[in-house]
Formats: sequence, C-alpha cells, structure tokens
Amino acid sequence: MFERDILRQLAAWKMDVNRKPLVIHGARQVGKTWALKYFGKEYFEDVAYFSLDKDESGLCDIFKTTKDPRRIIQQLSFLHGKKINPQTTLLILDEIQECNEALNALKYFCEEAPEYAVACAGSLLGIYLNHIGNSFPVGKVNHLSMYPLTFTEFLKTKDLNMYEYMRSIKEIVPLPQIFFDKLRESFVAYSICGGMPEPATLMIDFNDMEKVDSALRDILNDYALDFVKHTTSALAPRINYVWNSLPSQLAKENRKFVYRVLRSGARAKDYEDALMWLEQAGMIYRIYDISKPGMPLSAYREPDAFKVYACDCGLLRCLASLPPSVILDTKAANYTEFKGALAENTVLESFMPLLAQDLPSYWTSAASAEVEFVMQWDTDIIPIEVKAEGNISGNSLAQYNKKYDPKYRVRFSALNLQYNGGLLSSPSPLAAWFDKLYTMLGSAIPLVK
Repeated sequence: MFERDILRQLAAWKMDVNRKPLVIHGARQVGKTWALKYFGKEYFEDVAYFSLDKDESGLCDIFKTTKDPRRIIQQLSFLHGKKINPQTTLLILDEIQECNEALNALKYFCEEAPEYAVACAGSLLGIYLNHIGNSFPVGKVNHLSMYPLTFTEFLKTKDLNMYEYMRSIKEIVPLPQIFFDKLRESFVAYSICGGMPEPATLMIDFNDMEKVDSALRDILNDYALDFVKHTTSALAPRINYVWNSLPSQLAKENRKFVYRVLRSGARAKDYEDALMWLEQAGMIYRIYDISKPGMPLSAYREPDAFKVYACDCGLLRCLASLPPSVILDTKAANYTEFKGALAENTVLESFMPLLAQDLPSYWTSAASAEVEFVMQWDTDIIPIEVKAEGNISGNSLAQYNKKYDPKYRVRFSALNLQYNGGLLSSPSPLAAWFDKLYTMLGSAIPLVK
C-alpha cells in the first residue's frame, strides 16, 4: 500500500478552524476515493461513504428535496445505519458531479453546518465544474488537487531503505555508486509503470510487465470511453485525435504542439475545446513558450506556442506502444527522440504536486536553443534542462545562462548529483524532491520529504 503525500494535506484540512467542505480534483484512477476512505479510517472514528453515481440516483433525491444540511445529515444517517456525528464522522460524497443539487448543498454545509467534515470527489469533476456556472458554490468550498504517484511515493513502498537514505542527504555531493545505481533501477521501473496506483502496485508486487501493461491499457480504454460518454458526438473524435497524437507530438525534435499532426487540415480553432477538455480532466499538461524569463512568468507566455504532456509517464509509454523491454535496454536502437520526451514527461510529472497548479513554461531562442522547463520558484526564475541519459552535450542552457545570468540553473540527467558554479546537476529521480533541492542550494537544510 502506498503512503500518499496528500494525506498530510487532508490532515491539515481537518484541523483548519476555517474548514469548508472539500472538493478533490484529479484525473481518473489517481486514487482519490481510496485516499479519502483511508484518511477517514485513520483520522476519524467513522466514515460515511456515499456514491452519487447514476446507478444510485435515488440518493440524489435527498438533496433535491431539501437544502437543510441537518435534515440531509439525518437522512444520510438512516442510510448509513448510524448517526453521522460532527467532527468524528467523515462524510464522503463520491461522484458528486452526478448530482448538481449535492454540489449546491455544499454551500449550506459551509454556512449553516461547518462543524461537519464533508469531502467530495468524482471522475471528470474538473470538467463538470467548468460548465455548471452559477450553481457551483464559489468561495464555499476548499479545493485540493491530486496527482499520480510521485517517484518518492513509489520509492517509499518499493525500497524503503533507499528512500530513507535519500532523506538522510544533507548536502549536494555525488551519491555513492551503489546507492546511485539502486536509485536509477527504481526510477526505470517507475518510468515503465508510471504513477497510477494499480499498475504501480503490480510493478512492485510482481515485477510482471504484462500485468503492468494490461492495467495501463485498461485505464486508456476507460479514458477512451469517457471521451464518448461525457462529451458531444462532435467533440469526442477531436479529443481522441489530440490524446492519441501525444506520442508523435513529443517524438518530434521540436516538441511544440502542431495541429497538422492531428490530421490534414486541422486548425487551432477546431481543437481548442478538445485541448481544454483534456486539461480540465487532468489528463494533459499544457506548457507555454515564453518570450523572456520575466517575473511573473505568466505575463510572458506565448499563447500560440505550447507543448502538451501526458499526466502520467506510464500512460504515455503505453499510448505510444513502447515495450518495457526498450526502456530496460539502455542501448536499444532507434530509441532516441521519444526517450527524451519520456524523460521530460516524467520530470514534469514529478514537479506537479509541488507547484500548486502553477505550471512551468519553456524557453526557445531564434538560434534553435530550447530549455525544456523554466520555473518560477519563490523569487527565482530557474531554467531546467532535461537529458534522458548522461550525454549532456548541447548549448541551450549555456545560451540561456549567457543571455539572462540566472541565479541557479538545473540539469536533470542520468549523471550523479553535484553543484558547480550555479549549475545543479541532478539525477532525474530527484525531480520529485525539487523543493528540497532548492532549499539545499541556499542553505544546508537536509533533503527530506
């Protein structure tokens, strides 16, 4: 069982004196329901779980007939079989997007019954919330984003001793080779299975690539069904085109999203809705080119120049039909451009829980230089280069440094940890510890998570 970092955020929500009903966002099958149930078991005396799925539409009638939260609690208590108590019971409303009245009721729980702990989740909830307009109780709920497993969460379960060793690091110096090799081994496994809990569990428990790929294909099939079930007949095929184009978009040397890759004659205006749908579903991350690394970065984004990455490296690999054996074989022929794309996707995936939805950008110059990510962190703007292996040739980061003279530069690669002249060179697995690495750059605070 994975120990999810989101549990600490949920615990903080429980103790917040200004707590409001909680809405958890995240892509399908990242573990939202499991996290809420586990949190309830660990931090409350009782858990009252209700699914508002359409198959249980009768449950929604409770919210349709009254807006009084205490009457709602009374009726839910009858269904639960025991009293739902304030403070001691966690009330979970799953698939809440299936009942607009239940969403609206969160306002009344916030205003009239704040003592009750109410947490909500649902598949494609982000999409739904963007389309219901005024019926959503703006300002009356707390929001929390959930992402696929980070590498640190994966490592803690797969190799606890290695995880604890990484926690013990107090300075930026090369790792002993034996630990460096073990870290790389676990990271390769993570690159294959990704951060969706089911395939990640299968990787750790069985190390069976067929089972891992079968689980990933099942998730991809569920996503494809969502395109049809939760969109219009006109939008569904466009979403499918965008989603299935990700491997070919990222395999290009210049990974800028190009509409003609989707199909001949494709135009931006015809596919913007599809891109937004995938973003709101938590399935893709869209990052923009910047004209210059100014503060704030968002002010310098080029709206028509962007790259699109998948929410999960395992799903991207499976979507691309890339066999695990190719990743395991470091000398595999013809595995070049996409190797870099997968490395970038995995690093970006590692950043996401740290960024609070503030996506990084990327930088290009007329001289064909490109820095994969530019991140605004605290008061610093940090250029980040990603290399799939140990070959760090190329002068993009050097060009950026010459032009803008940043305080810090970062390169993630297959090389060991070191710091020299403002350049942090880090193994890619440590991208998930970026917040701690940054702290270590400015002080000697240990690398802990």
